[in-house]
Amino acid sequence: MLRRHLWWLAPLAGAAVAGGIVAAVSLGGGSSSTKAPKTGQEGLRPAASVLAFQRAITAVVHELSPSVVQIQDPSGLGSGIVFDSNGDIVTNNHVVGGSDSGPFTVTAGAHTYGAKLVGRFAPDDLAVVRVSGAHLSPAAFADSSKLDVGDFAIAIGNPLGLRSSVTDGIVSAFRQGVSEGNGVALPLMIQTSAPINPGNSGGALADLQGRVIGIPTLAATDPELGGSAAPGIGFAIPSNLVKDIATQLIRFGHVVHSHRAYLGVEIGDTNGSGVYVQSVTAGGPAAKAGLASGDVILAVNGHSTTTVDDLTSALSELKPGTTVKVAVVTQHGAHKTLQLTLGTFPGSS
Repeated sequence: MLRRHLWWLAPLAGAAVAGGIVAAVSLGGGSSSTKAPKTGQEGLRPAASVLAFQRAITAVVHELSPSVVQIQDPSGLGSGIVFDSNGDIVTNNHVVGGSDSGPFTVTAGAHTYGAKLVGRFAPDDLAVVRVSGAHLSPAAFADSSKLDVGDFAIAIGNPLGLRSSVTDGIVSAFRQGVSEGNGVALPLMIQTSAPINPGNSGGALADLQGRVIGIPTLAATDPELGGSAAPGIGFAIPSNLVKDIATQLIRFGHVVHSHRAYLGVEIGDTNGSGVYVQSVTAGGPAAKAGLASGDVILAVNGHSTTTVDDLTSALSELKPGTTVKVAVVTQHGAHKTLQLTLGTFPGSS
């Protein structure tokens, strides 16, 4: 399980960072002499494959950019992706902040619209807002289960408030149990080397066919760099999870099937000594296993849970119906290990 400290991409304002373009040329051999490169039409030209690759990136940007919008609420701004022809826009829950009523403003191209919240699901850091009466361009979504490490990835969003900015990289890895550091942990994340900056949250991570493969959400921080962002380590929610949760929010206004494991407890931190059980839901998995208010959870299946983030990360990797060993110390100081069968996290907005 990943236990790297991460910072979530809160909407911020800042300076622009320019990206670089790499061009490749072919050099002939057989001579040790050097010649000055020719200029004009007879100068060195990029290889045809490089030009084709460049055209592919340009095509993605032109095709997908109209589907990536800027979302602003009273607390700041971020990005979103037009999900369907009804004006539904999927984004990160943290982009829309803590307000259910907004006001939310969506900027698409040269036009600005008012929007309302359709629904949110904080455990997966996803939300949907809707613009009515506008003709927005829905994005195409890929099957993220078919991604491979090394696949090219293009991030389109509004980093630092700079609209329609583009960065690129590759799919670097797939990570489980990635914690946002705010009590939210994502079950599976795409790690990418495409630079992710504040304001990219809720935008698009796309493949070379212009399809959304994920929503950029997190950037890793490095304690050795004073807690600043670690270069080239960003995380995106896979498109399959995005499609599933967004579809439920649009259809029902809330999530009816979360696919997430559930303990049935209210919890809090203990300054690194374990996770304090504040209350237990009657009839829930924890209550059935004998967990009680005042107990402190020390580990799940042998993995230490010194903080709430540790526990939520551990649970995010487990499936409902799984039986786990939960090490606890009771409010009376007794140590015991409980056999607990996980339930399904209630689907709620």
